[in-house]
Amino acid sequence: MTDAELREQCCAANLAIRRAGLLLLTWGNVSVCDRDRGVFAIKPSGMPYDELAPHNMVLVDLATDRALGGGWRPSSDTPTHGVLYRAFGGVGAIVHTHSKCATAWAQAGRDLPCFGTTHADYFYGAIPCTAGLTDDEINSGEGYEHNTGQAIVREFQRRALDPLGVPAVLVRGHAPFVWGCDAASATEHAMVLEAVAEMGLDTLALAPEAVPISAALLDKHFQRKHGARAYYGQPRA
Repeated sequence: MTDAELREQCCAANLAIRRAGLLLLTWGNVSVCDRDRGVFAIKPSGMPYDELAPHNMVLVDLATDRALGGGWRPSSDTPTHGVLYRAFGGVGAIVHTHSKCATAWAQAGRDLPCFGTTHADYFYGAIPCTAGLTDDEINSGEGYEHNTGQAIVREFQRRALDPLGVPAVLVRGHAPFVWGCDAASATEHAMVLEAVAEMGLDTLALAPEAVPISAALLDKHFQRKHGARAYYGQPRA
């Protein structure tokens, strides 16, 4: 992928999450990674969405999280994206929003259970909520954003979760991060996460005693779409 193609994909994905209603003001960012070249593109820090264009997407070195020129400062969340790319192989794009319902679960410090098959079609079980960062992690020399990424990785390791099977996380007291193999899948996962987060809130409002669907139903819905013998949708040419 050329620099221009990477910037174009990154800009398009950032604008897609805005059109989907997943953010207000500048509360979000998307990055897209070219692993072969060891670089990712990310939204400029604090730039209004009305001003976004491919040429102002910032290219970042995947190994160091350092901007590769261009004059724009990358998103303040760049170190979190970098940690996730380096830890989670197969991830090609990352979306961070403060979408209302998913952020409510993060602020409550609660996992988002898989209450139904809509959730199971995309996420193989509950969306985990991380532990909170310590004061030292927030104020350390390594940096708050770097340590946010490390908290996400630790949570997935602690629970032995496959990040491609559960491509989303809720950062306690903060907001969601979502990812996918490419920009299109990452933005789709961000949209679905917000939808199932809202459904989860409504489910508990109607039935506070609600429990997750059975393991058999979860497995059936996830595997029919993503498993080795998936049969959902049309065959690929």
